[in-house]
Amino acid sequence: MRKSVIARKLRRVDTALDKAIDKNETAGAVILARMPREGEVLEHAAVRGLAAARPERLPMRRDTVFDLASLTKPLATATAVMLLVSEGRVDLDDPVAKHLPHFAEREKEAVTIRHLLSHSSGLKPWRPFHEVLLEREKKTGQRLRATPEARDMVIDRVCRSKLVHEPGAAAVYGDLDFIVLGALVEAVAGEPLDHFCTARIFGPLGMRDTRFLHNTATGGPLSEAERRSFAATENCPWRDRIVWGEVHDPNASVMGGVAGHAGLFAPADDVMRFALALLDVWHGRSDALPRDTLRAFSERQAIPDGSDWALGWDTPTEGASSSGSHFSKRSIGHLGFTGTSLWIDLEREAVVVMLTNRIHLVAKKSRFELRPVVHDLVLEAFLADA
Repeated sequence: MRKSVIARKLRRVDTALDKAIDKNETAGAVILARMPREGEVLEHAAVRGLAAARPERLPMRRDTVFDLASLTKPLATATAVMLLVSEGRVDLDDPVAKHLPHFAEREKEAVTIRHLLSHSSGLKPWRPFHEVLLEREKKTGQRLRATPEARDMVIDRVCRSKLVHEPGAAAVYGDLDFIVLGALVEAVAGEPLDHFCTARIFGPLGMRDTRFLHNTATGGPLSEAERRSFAATENCPWRDRIVWGEVHDPNASVMGGVAGHAGLFAPADDVMRFALALLDVWHGRSDALPRDTLRAFSERQAIPDGSDWALGWDTPTEGASSSGSHFSKRSIGHLGFTGTSLWIDLEREAVVVMLTNRIHLVAKKSRFELRPVVHDLVLEAFLADA
């Protein structure tokens, strides 16, 4: 009886997705949800809409590969830092300048790795470095985007920038913290961020189709046939094309596709594999990741008091969370601008992977209210009684 109640309630998830697609809130979506309960594992998968509407019309598939956007922050960069912390190669309270000496410029000596991971460093949240490079290209006639020089310029400018507030005085979500963290991982590990993440995270966790996609001044790495396995994103005005099979984020794009804040691509099943591996470690069933460090990274830092940020992860904000109203306080998650999200209830072991291409054709600045709706519908079904 309970199974039929749960199944009926889960159909509401599919209905909500269909309505959102009909209203052009997103072109398509893949939702994977899972929660153990009373000796069984409850699961739901929904695949809806289109992976691309232009330049080709392609249906969404469960194995469609998405631009994860800012899910790069927790899945790649924060996890890489976590590994370095567990190995004693860095300490969370190390000054960033210990590992990136030029970061100390303009009175940033007090900024720590913990500040960067909790978005409390005082760095400006975002700067349009792609516009700077476009302007230089106009003046010089030289192609600069996606060159090693462009990547070095972005990292150098962030490291040499001034703070907008004292470290720890406020938590302001942004990208520049994680651009620095990506560079820090490379400096400490002595290898590119994507190589480190593939060897130490994606490979060991079985995330076979997860990767950064390099782009160069002459184009991306994919053939036309390969591109059809990806979800398309924005009709980009400064690139003058549909962004498809290459990173959408403008700063990650001009950096060559590999950055600490964006650039990661994966299908929904790989994101679920990451979440389940994390839960196994957190509950002591696996040593695939360092358990004590993982638990430390999942704790709210309260920098400053009242901040909901853990280390590289968000936690539910009461009454205003994209996770909806049913994920417990012991939950962690993150969003991506392209329409991606991952929420993990560490106590209930509930996971919802929600990958959409909401900015396909038109970049939207809304809160994308479909997220909390879907999360509430899933949890209401999984927690339903007969």
